[in-house]
Amino acid sequence: MSISDLFDSGFKKRNEDHFAAIVRVAMEDGVISDEEKAFLDRLARNLDISESDYKSILKDYKNHPINPPVSYDQRLERLYDLARMVYVDHIKGDHEEILLRKIAVGLGFHAVNAKYIVDKALTLVSNGVDLDTFTDQIKHMNR
Repeated sequence: MSISDLFDSGFKKRNEDHFAAIVRVAMEDGVISDEEKAFLDRLARNLDISESDYKSILKDYKNHPINPPVSYDQRLERLYDLARMVYVDHIKGDHEEILLRKIAVGLGFHAVNAKYIVDKALTLVSNGVDLDTFTDQIKHMNR
């Protein structure tokens, strides 16, 4: 097995675990709404989740542990990726922002700050900032 095979399988596994954690957050109320389903469909495509893995994760989401990133920088990177997906897809409305807030909490951000962090994240992404600027701006607002 080559190093690239290890990287690819590890990357794929990380994306699957990340997706499963988001499904778990979406299923918190026991139902995936049409809006949540549309978001999950787009997210699965963006994370390169196969259709069979998608169905398996939806069916068995409780068997996938939620492992939020340990470092704050990794949390910010995931939030950046998700905010960009929401922005690129021109997702607007309360449903998506509520789900993104739930995901932010699942990533390890405090529930009290989730709305503010998500609002700031979406504003930064809509302004076209790169990851470094995004990270600096989010960190700066928490000082």
